[in-house]
Amino acid sequence: MHALKVNTAGGSYPILVGRGLIDRADAFDPILPGRQVLVVTNDVVAPLYLDRVLASMADRAPATVVLPDGERHKTLGTFSDIIDALVNAGFHRDACIVALGGGVVGDLSGFAAACFNRGIACIQVPTTLLAQVDSSVGGKTAVNHVAGKNLIGAFHQPVGVIVDVNTLETLPEREFRAGLAEVLKYGIGLDEAFFAWLESNLAALLDREPLAVERAVTWSCAIKARVVAEDEREQGRRALLNLGHTFGHAIETHAGYAGDWLHGEAVAVGMWMAALMAEELGMIQPDQGHRIRALIDSAGLPTQPPTMSPDTWMDLMGRDKKVAAGRIRLVLPTGIGRSTLSAAYDDEALARTIAQTTPPND
Repeated sequence: MHALKVNTAGGSYPILVGRGLIDRADAFDPILPGRQVLVVTNDVVAPLYLDRVLASMADRAPATVVLPDGERHKTLGTFSDIIDALVNAGFHRDACIVALGGGVVGDLSGFAAACFNRGIACIQVPTTLLAQVDSSVGGKTAVNHVAGKNLIGAFHQPVGVIVDVNTLETLPEREFRAGLAEVLKYGIGLDEAFFAWLESNLAALLDREPLAVERAVTWSCAIKARVVAEDEREQGRRALLNLGHTFGHAIETHAGYAGDWLHGEAVAVGMWMAALMAEELGMIQPDQGHRIRALIDSAGLPTQPPTMSPDTWMDLMGRDKKVAAGRIRLVLPTGIGRSTLSAAYDDEALARTIAQTTPPND
């Protein structure tokens, strides 16, 4: 078991990465704050892992909520279902929500924990690659609005993150590859050594070789922990974790969260577009742009967005949370393992990037 730590202004919490952790009471006991526990999961994960997690906390007799699966359920209505369960169970401020599932379950559970009684504890137990390496760490919680992704939410750090990489064995191939996009993000934008490791070990990751997967998850969590410690509320460096996300969130919003585009797939396209734009602006060399795009392509991720008009692109990107003073700010690579958040780009370069990558209307 690998033990990492996230240090924030409000305190620190552990990230535990290993195999078989959901079956270990000693993983849960040290971070559970009280006797009242609500396990939130969904109808895909529950048949696989819920009973095992409940057994690890049997002395607390946890209550449960099983949500429908899918991004389209990441709404205020589903959030209210979790709040209703907490109220109906008679829970108090010393209660704890355990989020067992992917990013949707984690975001919903974290937001409910942030709001119930003005804040209760939350433990993240992510079961998808994307959630294990990204959304479970750092305390960003949210639900979607029809106008945009994650527009309603709060920063609320968990009291612990328990990453059992064995749960990835049941993850569908498409979901696994989508999660790889967030892994690649760390190498492309923040860590040159990790990028080089990914180039050499991508085949092993795609084959889900245990040592390679555990190494990638642990390395990704360590990068995320360092960035969150430096900038908990995304006022500076943490925004670099959004490489590809401004383009990607526009794709997801346009698709309506119906499952046609997974988050990681949209982010992969966004990183491809960011690399093209950075190369045109002279921020990266052509060979660097080629390496970035080759890594994304080799992971079997999409590289072309859906058909959208330029006006739709700009409208949806204009709703991004990084917009400042009416200006869309983009995270763009400045080298392998380096990136920057900037609004000082040529608008025509952005327009050409959109036109170059987006399929024309029939």
